[in-house]
Amino acid sequence: MLTSVKITTSTLLLASVFSIAAFAPITANALDMSFGSKTAAGPTSFADLNEQLSDAVVNISTTQTVKSNAQQIPMPQFPEGSPFGEFFQDFMEKNLKNDDKPKKSSSLGSGFVIDASGLVVTNNHVIDGADEITVSFNNGTKLKATLVGKDSKTDLALLRVKPEKPLKAVNFGNSDKMRVGDWVVAIGNPFGLGGTLTAGIISARNRDINSGPYDNFIQTDAAINRGNSGGPLFNMAGEVIGINTAILSPSGGSIGLGFAIPSDTATRVISQLKDFGETRRGWLGVRIQGVTDEIAEGLQLGKARGALVAGVTATGPSDKAGLKKGDVIVEFDGKPINEAKDLPKLVADTPVDKNVNIKIIRNGKEQNISIKLGRLEEGEKLEGKKTEKPEDQPENLKLDLGLSVAQLTEASRKTYRLPATVQGVLITAIEPNGQAAERKLRVGDVILEVAQEPVKTPQDVQARIADARKAGQKSVLFLLTSKDGEPRFVPLRLEK
Repeated sequence: MLTSVKITTSTLLLASVFSIAAFAPITANALDMSFGSKTAAGPTSFADLNEQLSDAVVNISTTQTVKSNAQQIPMPQFPEGSPFGEFFQDFMEKNLKNDDKPKKSSSLGSGFVIDASGLVVTNNHVIDGADEITVSFNNGTKLKATLVGKDSKTDLALLRVKPEKPLKAVNFGNSDKMRVGDWVVAIGNPFGLGGTLTAGIISARNRDINSGPYDNFIQTDAAINRGNSGGPLFNMAGEVIGINTAILSPSGGSIGLGFAIPSDTATRVISQLKDFGETRRGWLGVRIQGVTDEIAEGLQLGKARGALVAGVTATGPSDKAGLKKGDVIVEFDGKPINEAKDLPKLVADTPVDKNVNIKIIRNGKEQNISIKLGRLEEGEKLEGKKTEKPEDQPENLKLDLGLSVAQLTEASRKTYRLPATVQGVLITAIEPNGQAAERKLRVGDVILEVAQEPVKTPQDVQARIADARKAGQKSVLFLLTSKDGEPRFVPLRLEK
C-alpha cells in the first residue's frame, strides 16, 4: 500500500516500518573498505544478512468495507417521451441494481517483528481504517492481527499476532550513529511480490518532507516502492535503523529518493504504544513560527534563530509560567533551538510533567523560565475550545504600508466571524500591489500588536509605525490573527 501526496511535479508516496526485540547483531561478510584508496569496495554480498533477517520481515494485507456511491449517480434528464429516457432507465436497473451494496477494498504493506511473542511494527497508513489485518510470514504462515496502538503524527502502528511458537525478531539500532554514505538494506513487500531485498546508502539525514510535525527522515537510495510501507531499513549489523515510509517520484516507482523514519524517533513512540496503547507527548502550550532576518531585526535579536512565540494557550503550561507572545525560545531543556522546527520534536520527546528550563529572548534580553510540561493529547483538546466576549469600534484609516484599518465593531465581528476574545484593529482593505498583499495579509485579519505593543485603535497602529521610523528601524513587526485564531508575526518595511 502506498499513499501519495503531490509535490510540485513529483509524487510523495508513503511506505513505513518498525522493529524491536532480542535478536543478536549480525556482521556482514568481508567488508573491504580501503579508506585510503580512491577505489574503496562495498560489501561482497548481502546474502548472509538476508538469510538471517528475512524471517522477521512480514507482509501485511488489510481489508476495508467501503460504502458504494452508486445511489448518488443521478439519472440523466431527457424530454418527456424521449427513447433515451427508457434506455437509460433499463441500463441503470440492470447494471447498478446490485452496486449499492458495501464493497471490500484491500491494501498491501510491510512490517517486521520486534518481539518473539508476536509484536509487529508497520506504518499507520498501511492499516488505517482496516476492518481486518492479516500478517503473512516468510514460511507461508498467515495470522490475523489486532491493533495495539497507532500514531498518525509519526505514521507508526503496533500490531499483535498470536503465534504457536516464538517468532524471529529483530532489534532497533541507533539511527543517530548512522552517517551519510553508510550502507543500508531494505527488506519488504514491493507491489505485493513478497520478500524483496534492496541495498543502497544513506543519502542524507534530518529531511523534512512536510508529512508531519516531527519530520526528520533518513534519506536513502535503496529502492523503495509501493508495498514497502512499514518495512525495515537495516544497517550492516542487522539492526533496524529506519522504517521505510515514503518515496519522491514522478512515476510512482523508485528513483533513488526514499525516506525512512529514524529508529530513535520510532522507539519512543512504539514503547508508548506498547505500554499505553497511545502516545503521551510533552506539551508546551504555544504556537510558534520561524524567525526570519527581518523579524530578527524587529525583535533586536541580531542573527535569525530560535522559535518565535506567536500565541500562548490560555491556562496551558507556558501561560502559567509567564511566557508571552513575541518571546523567542532559543534553548529548551539545555538544547539549543536553531530553527523553529527543532522545538516541537524536543518538546514531544520530553516526559509529561517534567520541569524544564527554557531560555528566551524578551525585549532584546535573555531570560530563563521554568515550565512544567503538560500532555499534548490533552492540550490539543484545550486548544480547540474558544471562549467569547464582545466589544465595539469606528472608521477607516489608510496606512502607507499597503493597507487600511478600522476599529472592530459588533457588526464587523459577525461579518468576519471573529471570536469575541480577539482584541485589536481590523484590516479593512489591502492594496493589490502593496507589500501587505505580498506578505499575504488579508481583509478580516486583526492586528493584535505593532512593534510588540498591543493596539486597540487605528491611531495606536499609526503611532507605533511613527515611533519605529523615528527610531531608524527599517521594518516594523505586526502580530496578526485571523478568524481561525492562528496568530502570526509579519514584518512590514517602513520605506514609503
